[in-house]
Amino acid sequence: MLIHFVEILVFSFLLLLGFILLFNPMKVNKKANFWFGMTLLLWASFWIDEIVFLIKGIPFSKAGSNSLVYIQFFTPIFLFVSIIFFTNPNYRWTKKSLGFLIVPLCYLGILVIEQILQIDVKIVSLLLILGHALAYTLLAYLKIRKHQRSIKSFASDTLAIDLKWLEYIMRTIFTVVLLVSVFNVVYFGLPLNLYMNIAMLIVVLFIAYNILKQKEIFPVTATHRADIIALNKRPPALSTAKKRKLIEDDALIAYKETLHRFVLKEALYLNADINLATLAASMNLTTHQLSYIINNGFQQNFFQFINGYRVEKAKTLLISARTEKLTILGIAYESGFSSKTAFNTTFKKVTGQTPTQFKNSINKP
Repeated sequence: MLIHFVEILVFSFLLLLGFILLFNPMKVNKKANFWFGMTLLLWASFWIDEIVFLIKGIPFSKAGSNSLVYIQFFTPIFLFVSIIFFTNPNYRWTKKSLGFLIVPLCYLGILVIEQILQIDVKIVSLLLILGHALAYTLLAYLKIRKHQRSIKSFASDTLAIDLKWLEYIMRTIFTVVLLVSVFNVVYFGLPLNLYMNIAMLIVVLFIAYNILKQKEIFPVTATHRADIIALNKRPPALSTAKKRKLIEDDALIAYKETLHRFVLKEALYLNADINLATLAASMNLTTHQLSYIINNGFQQNFFQFINGYRVEKAKTLLISARTEKLTILGIAYESGFSSKTAFNTTFKKVTGQTPTQFKNSINKP
C-alpha cells in the first residue's frame, strides 16, 4: 500500500539524517547538530511501531509501547536544546538544566499510575504531551526570532545563518502537533493517515535540503566566538543618558573617521564572510569597542554598516557603462553579496527599489 511505502520513506530518511548529523561530516555547528540529530532519531521512533508491524506482523507489547512513548516524550526537549546550541554554541549545562526533567518525571508518574492501577489516563496523557510539545515549540520559535535579531550585530551576511529554515519547521511542527492531536482525539489509536505522512515526508525532505547546506553560525576562532556571544548577552541599557561611555565623544568621532577610511581603502565589505570580530582584529580594537563605534557613531548595527557600503558599490556598478556585461548576480558578487537573494533583499531595504528597478530608473531618458 502507498501509505506503508511513505511510512518507510519517512522513517528511513529521518534515521539517515539523524546519523549524518551525529557524525557531522560538514564539521559545522557541532553541538547543535548532535542534538538535532538526536531529535531526528527520536522523531523516527514515532514510525517504528508501524515498521515493526510491517516486518513481523505483530504489534508492540503494552510495556514496550509505554517505554517507547516515554522516550518519544523527550523529542521537544532535544529539539529545544539543539536550538540553544545553534544560538549559543558556548552554552554550558548547570543545575538549572535539571528543570528539563520536571515534566518528563510527571509524565513517567502518569504512565506508572496507569500501569499499576489499570486506569485510563489517555486524555490526561494527551493533554500533557500536547502542552509539553507546544510549549517547547513556542520557546524554540522565540529563541530563533531573537537569534535573527542578534546576528545582525556581528554578521554582514545573515541569510545562511539566520535559521529561517528552522523557523519554518517550528511553524510546521506547531500545525502538525495540533492536527495530530485532533486526529488522536477523533480516531484515537489509529495510525496517521496517508496525507499526514506525505506532509511529514515533505517536511523531512525540507530539513534534509537545509541541514546539508548549513554554514557555521558563529566565528570558528574560540576567542572571537566568546566575544560575540558575550556581546549579544549584554543587558540593554536603561537609557542613553545612563549608558556608560565606552569611548569618549571626541575619540568616537576620530574612530568613526578612521573606520570609514579603513573600510573604503581596504574594500573590506567585498568579503562576504566579514564579521565584527575579524574587522575589530584588523583595527586592533575589541569587539565591544567596534560595536560601540558602529552603534553610536553611525547609529547602525554591523549588518547595516557593512551592507551600506555594498549597496553603494552596487549602485556604482549599476550606473557604470561596464555593467552592460554584468548580470544582476554578477553585480551582487562584485559588491560583496553572497547571493542574488541577499542582494535583492538588502538593496531594496536600503533604497526602496530592487536592483533591476534602480537600473531601469537610471536608463530612463
